[in-house]
Amino acid sequence: MIKPVFLALALSAAVGAMATASQPLEGVSDAAITDGGLVTKLSDFGFFADGVAQLPADGVIPYRLNTPLFSDGAEKLRFVYLPPGAQAVADGEGLLALPVGAALIKTFAFTQNGRRQLVETRVLLHRADGWTALPYQWNDDQTEARLVIAGARVPITTPAGETISYRVPNKNQCKECHGLNGAVIPIGPKARNLSADWLAQQVASGRLDRMPQVAAFLPVWETGAEQPAAAAARAYLDVNCAHCHQPGATASNSGLDLRWQQHDAHAIGIGKRPVAAGRGSGGHEFDIVPGRSDASILVHRMKSLEGGVAMPELGKSTLDHDGIAVVERWIDGI
Repeated sequence: MIKPVFLALALSAAVGAMATASQPLEGVSDAAITDGGLVTKLSDFGFFADGVAQLPADGVIPYRLNTPLFSDGAEKLRFVYLPPGAQAVADGEGLLALPVGAALIKTFAFTQNGRRQLVETRVLLHRADGWTALPYQWNDDQTEARLVIAGARVPITTPAGETISYRVPNKNQCKECHGLNGAVIPIGPKARNLSADWLAQQVASGRLDRMPQVAAFLPVWETGAEQPAAAAARAYLDVNCAHCHQPGATASNSGLDLRWQQHDAHAIGIGKRPVAAGRGSGGHEFDIVPGRSDASILVHRMKSLEGGVAMPELGKSTLDHDGIAVVERWIDGI
């Protein structure tokens, strides 16, 4: 169940060559990150030495997630930027605390017939008043990405050969996934979903204050078939669903808490009746029925593309067959 992941060319070399926290950086505009205005062109941030090749500028560090979010099969290139002299702070196995002036950059791309098409780059900017999420759409010539406040639709052929109308989210839709307790926050770079080697490299470079204490890292997605069913499925649900299905998030009224660290069976959905699923229940009674993925609302909604039924609600125009199989394997084995 391999999902393509773009690791920036020579990741280890890039990390080894990164500037230390005390060195000045060239290329990245710290003012563009922190000034509070709406930057209209992605290139004005200076995050890339070569945008079309996704070659990061000095101080912009590539990373990958052990278990990534599914977005219609898009390949994703992830980067983090810290301003000169700044450090990220470890907070157990949760999100790394990134300082004001930091940025998270994520490019979505599809490859067809050997040609890679950059579709959008989303940035999260840590400003003095909190995090700001902005979406940028790449032009047809692949020379620039421009801010699309209202979002966009792009015709795409997925790796599975499906032709879809891919959705670039509008600025407000970013908040639907990144909202927690009324604030916009990052959701990706949790210590438990990063490799121990990458974290150790950041500590050695001075970019991370200490090695995070992680009880159990999320499994690497490409090795999911080799992982215990519960670990693979719970990691998938944590990454793909828990940013909404947890206390304080946009779907907290569902009563589901699908975070990795949640161990209460009822909170996860086992034997739990839906709060207000309506037709989304598919006629089923419980979110998860042990041994019966076919009778579980959670799987029913994962398998649907119908509006008001499909989960997740955003970023889904196709079914994630690998993800469905992982969750079914876990439920059927409970």
